[in-house]
This record gives sequence, structure tokens and C-alpha cells, in this order.
Amino acid sequence: MTAKKLAAKRAELRAKGICLKSLCTENNVSYQAARDLLRGQLKGHRGEAHRAAVLLGLKPAPDSIKLAA
Repeated sequence: MTAKKLAAKRAELRAKGICLKSLCTENNVSYQAARDLLRGQLKGHRGEAHRAAVLLGLKPAPDSIKLAA
């Protein structure tokens, strides 16, 4: 994820008035992982960071990806 994409997502959350903490609590995702992801400290490859990336729309949901047969 690029710095521009992360900044755009932070701006989108701010513009919509969405609190990251409450979004994470409602969706059972680690707030710390989501915060670090938006700061660019985590990549969102696996675990809680990946779940946060999917929740924030930075990555597609794993079940929506079609693998080549």
C-alpha cells in the first residue's frame, strides 16, 4: 500500500466522521493493528493486520479472490 492510498483512507474516515476505534470494536478487529496499518508501520499481509486491511477496504476479502485452476 502506498502512502497516498493510506492518506486517502485516513482522510475518507475523517470526512465520514468514522471513529477508527469504534469501527474496530464493532467488527472485532485489533485497533492497534488498524492504526499501525494506516500509519504505514504494518503491511497487512497476515493476521490482525490483514483483517484490518480488509475491513478498511485496502485489500479485497479473501473469499472474493478467484484463484487460477
